[in-house]
Order: sequence, then C-alpha cells, then structure tokens
Amino acid sequence: MLARLHNDHKHIAILLKLLHNKQQRLENSEAINFNLIRDIVEYMQCYAEHSHHPLEDLINDYYLQQHPEEAIQRQLGKEHTVLIECSSQLMTTLNLILSDVPVQNEVLSDALREYVTIQKEHLIYEEAELFPKWKAGMSDEDWKIVETQCQERLISDPLFSDDDNALFEELREYIAKAEE
Repeated sequence: MLARLHNDHKHIAILLKLLHNKQQRLENSEAINFNLIRDIVEYMQCYAEHSHHPLEDLINDYYLQQHPEEAIQRQLGKEHTVLIECSSQLMTTLNLILSDVPVQNEVLSDALREYVTIQKEHLIYEEAELFPKWKAGMSDEDWKIVETQCQERLISDPLFSDDDNALFEELREYIAKAEE
C-alpha cells in the first residue's frame, strides 16, 4: 500500500510541475491551455480526492487505533479537507474562464500558485512525517489488514495506469510529449 501511495505522489508531483509551469506562463501574460489545467484539476478531484486520500485516511485511522498513545494531530484529514476546498475553488474559476466569463489572469494565477503550494506542502508532510511513522509502526500483518479494508477504495489510476482508459487522453499525450 505504501509503495502505491509513493507512486501516486510521484505522479502528482509531475502534474504539480505542469501546473506550476502554467502558472508561471500566466503570470508572464503568455497564452496557456485552460482545458489542460482543468483536466489536471479534474484528475486530482476524481482520483486523488476520491481514492488516494481516502486510502491515506483509512491507513491513518488504523494506525491511530493501533497506537493510541501517540499524540499525532489529526492534520491529515484537515489537509485533505483544505485540498478539496482549494481544488473546488480553482475548478470554479477555470469553469468560469472556459464559459467565456471574464476573469483576470491574476485571479487564476493566484489560485494556481496557492493550489500548487498547498499540494506540495501536503506531499512533503506525508513523505517526511506520516509515511515513515506508518512504516515503522505497522507490521506486515497490519498492512494486510489495511489492504483488505482499502479494497473498496482501490481504483485504477485513470491517467498513469496502463489501462486503455480514454478519460484523460489529451492530458496523457501532453505529459508524454513533455517528457520527451
């Protein structure tokens, strides 16, 4: 499970780099593809918010049940809530733009910068603090129990899997070109 979460983080980092680049271009008054940005945020909403984060929440809840003596703050759930709110606000702005409603470039640029910053800080928190605690504090048996509990939340990554999923085809092609 932890390897899957690490792998998801690598993929999310790729998308955050793309968003950061788009934000920089927007800040420099350069043309950008708003549909591409929307696709990235939509992916984050449909995969990260509905599968990846719930898995982390489930693992964290299990960990806290096994280690009630640890005074771990409920930071993970709070951060996931903030990420949902931030992506929702960003998607609203993008939908306005794509519906030809005038929105100042600065508004979208600020929203993108905030979104990328919050996402990066969240990844750092999980990778540096949370995942090491889980790894050290859970046995192989614990991980088997957690994996069984996670089965209904496990979905195939619609962007980075080898499935023949056409949902994010344009974004997949863009990433492939960017990596060349």
